[in-house]
Amino acid sequence: MRLPYRGPFTHGPLWGALRAHTVAGLERHDSDGTHTRVVDGPHGPALVSVLVRPADGYVEAHLTPADPDDVEALTATIRRWLDLDADPLPIDAALSRHPQLAPLVAQRPGLRRLGSVDGFETAVLTVLGQQVSLAAARTFGSRLVAGYGRPVHGGFFAFPAPQTLAALAPEQFRSTLGLTGARARTVLALAEAASNGLRLGADTDPAEFRAGLLALPGIGPWTADYLTVRVLGDPDAFTPDDLVLKRALGVKTGRKAAELAEAWRPWRAYALFHLWTDEAY
Repeated sequence: MRLPYRGPFTHGPLWGALRAHTVAGLERHDSDGTHTRVVDGPHGPALVSVLVRPADGYVEAHLTPADPDDVEALTATIRRWLDLDADPLPIDAALSRHPQLAPLVAQRPGLRRLGSVDGFETAVLTVLGQQVSLAAARTFGSRLVAGYGRPVHGGFFAFPAPQTLAALAPEQFRSTLGLTGARARTVLALAEAASNGLRLGADTDPAEFRAGLLALPGIGPWTADYLTVRVLGDPDAFTPDDLVLKRALGVKTGRKAAELAEAWRPWRAYALFHLWTDEAY
């Protein structure tokens, strides 16, 4: 399939993030830039590969769905995940009015936000990545998928369902992944809540989404804010207490970061990704 997008599209940082966060077993990132991963469809897990064709203005997607009727839903998930429905011209124009952001926008026009294919998966992987290196986070994610995922095509595994993780004994889960007891309890509490109706989909009300996460042990404001940015797709979502953001802005508190970011509304999420990308590169 050809998934068109509005240009410009500086796709390098987005694809770099996909590569850096690749969870073996769930995903694979090839040397030509093709990113392959399992995505849940209405009738079961599908295998999806995406590659940007910048000269032609589209993302090439190959889908192996569980059912042909899933193609439309999977396409919508891919577009949301890669932010392909964004209109970069008004976003870039608005952010370019601010001196700190203008050079970043000029360097990376049409920068997209990295979204999510599944709110529960993104939430669990975010918890596993708290206060550890990126390499350690990927290792924990790979162990989780290998231990509890569902086999799909070609050696790939679907991310385990909330009910699967919620049924595990805490010590067994902790030992399998090599986690601390507190981290394991947070993941299992998240799984139990999701099994019992905690809504983590892209269509969840933002206030409900954030409140539901903050009610869980081990999930604080940064995690809730970060997941709001990644999962809900709100172009104005923001993580005021993010350490990288505060360093980029030269401030010490989340309150000060939030004050400075008021001028970026309604595009604070894009400003955030510009600042994160600039720090990373």
